[in-house]
Amino acid sequence: MAPQPNRPIEQGDDSPIISPFAQTTSSVRAERPRGRGSWTLWIVSAVLGLLLIGNVAFFTVRYLANPYRTLEPFPVDKYLADFQPLAGSKFGSDLKVVADLGWKENIGRLMVFNAPNDGRPILVLIPPKLAGLYFSKGQTYQVALEVGEGGLIYADSCDKD
Repeated sequence: MAPQPNRPIEQGDDSPIISPFAQTTSSVRAERPRGRGSWTLWIVSAVLGLLLIGNVAFFTVRYLANPYRTLEPFPVDKYLADFQPLAGSKFGSDLKVVADLGWKENIGRLMVFNAPNDGRPILVLIPPKLAGLYFSKGQTYQVALEVGEGGLIYADSCDKD
């Protein structure tokens, strides 16, 4: 006797139960080995992470090692208007070499510079302790400046950009 649809199964009924999926076929995909692909992803992620950390560390150290970062920019307009309120103050600036006015033993070298975005000349005395620097016209330097007595500007330190 064939099973009848929607017929409740009773206890003691010996009729075979046929699955509604008996005539269908199925396939199961073999599981892909997970070790190889995930290791590659981990290695690539680790290399990219190390590169990112290295770049952040490099730029952080470079920023923190810059001695000019804490200095206020040199106020050219204020200096040229009246230097006296600035006497004794220290500033930082990027200066471009215009001319070398000469060297005097135990005093230093008097240089003419231009500040960025300003064409007016600024005279700076380079002390003998910085005599090892070679200045040539057109070069730009990061300079720590101090406004001294009489308005003369002294370079405390210089680094070529």
